[in-house]
Amino acid sequence: MPVIKPRTRGKHLVEHRTRLDRDNHETLYAYAAFVEEEPDYVINQLVETVLAKDKEFLSWRAAHPHSHAPHRVVKTQHSSRVAFARRRSSSPAVSPDSSVRALSDR
Repeated sequence: MPVIKPRTRGKHLVEHRTRLDRDNHETLYAYAAFVEEEPDYVINQLVETVLAKDKEFLSWRAAHPHSHAPHRVVKTQHSSRVAFARRRSSSPAVSPDSSVRALSDR
């Protein structure tokens, strides 16, 4: 009987990149195949089920309820790139032949 149950509800997900030991990586994907879920779901369930059993952590977490996750940085385009993209999109479409014709008309 699987320790991790199939998905029953949706949750708000955030992206988190990490590195795994090679054996853990293989085990993660094998277990995900076993329960017919995505590896992300398996990791989330492991965090929920395993850490929920750690009484010392639960007591510490109750005393420290603020977020410990790093703030997410949202990358935006540099303002000069945005201005350049706007200029390009607002200029009339130019075919490769029209620039050659314009030069030869001179």
